[in-house]
Amino acid sequence: MLYNRNLEEIIFDRHNIIDTDELVIISGYVGPNPIQRLNQLPFKTTVIYGMYGSEGIKKNLHEALLPLNNDKVSILYSSIPVHSKCYIWKKDRKIVHALIGSANFSTNGLTTPYREVLAETTRDTFEPLQLYLNEILSNSISCESHIQTETSSQRISNVIPINPDVCDMILYDKRTGETQNAAGINWGQSATAHVNRNDAYIAILKDNLRQYPNLFPPKQSMPTQDNGGRPQRHNDSVEVIWDDGTTMECLFEGNQEDNGIIYPKQIASAPSKAQLGEYLRNRIGVPSGARVTRRDLNRYGRDYVSVSLQGEGIYFFDFSVNN
Repeated sequence: MLYNRNLEEIIFDRHNIIDTDELVIISGYVGPNPIQRLNQLPFKTTVIYGMYGSEGIKKNLHEALLPLNNDKVSILYSSIPVHSKCYIWKKDRKIVHALIGSANFSTNGLTTPYREVLAETTRDTFEPLQLYLNEILSNSISCESHIQTETSSQRISNVIPINPDVCDMILYDKRTGETQNAAGINWGQSATAHVNRNDAYIAILKDNLRQYPNLFPPKQSMPTQDNGGRPQRHNDSVEVIWDDGTTMECLFEGNQEDNGIIYPKQIASAPSKAQLGEYLRNRIGVPSGARVTRRDLNRYGRDYVSVSLQGEGIYFFDFSVNN
């Protein structure tokens, strides 16, 4: 069988149809949200971040992964570059089922229909797959060892940023200098269009697209149904790590055109669009459901969010202030 949709649910439900007591995941890139969900599984899981050996890991992503390393979920970093994606179920330490393909173990890799695939392997591949896994495991370190070896020349090369771009995304309308009445952080204030007054988004300006083209990928077209329905632009899911350690699933939503290419227009939390607004209001010190003004932002000490890329589909949002 080959799968190209609902990959996350396929992975997390697989133990219900096979007899297994262990899951091992090899992934070129990883995200904190699906790793956190692994704690719900009734057995131990090992996750190996494959591209650590060549690209290292950004500081903020590493710090988000550390608390997720526990008795049930072991997070390893491969010292040899591994770009493969393998999901391996075991019983009594022997492989009983495996999926391989292109889907990283991240929200972005597992939730975009049609873009990635996973396929079931046959039993004759179990032995070479185990040998492959053994080689990777023998060249991997615990995520907790990253700090201890960071002073070596190898680890220093491994903390070079994947993408040094940092985009300051403003939380107000630059034309008026004030926050919008019913858009942006105050999106939910339009009572006729929203059911929650905390609904919010962060606008992606065309200046952001032009200055930081690597941060905001173009939107992809995909069919709305299997028989080739009219293609629509897909809202990509991404993982956001905030400066205070909060993680949040978000969507690149809406459409805007620049130089003939369609890009997302805004970033909103998912599945609840109010999560972002509630979070920002709590940070700013504004009551839940209240309108946020530029004066509120200035009193807080920051009227923009600094956005940087941590890995494929994983972003760091900095909303900190210097006290």
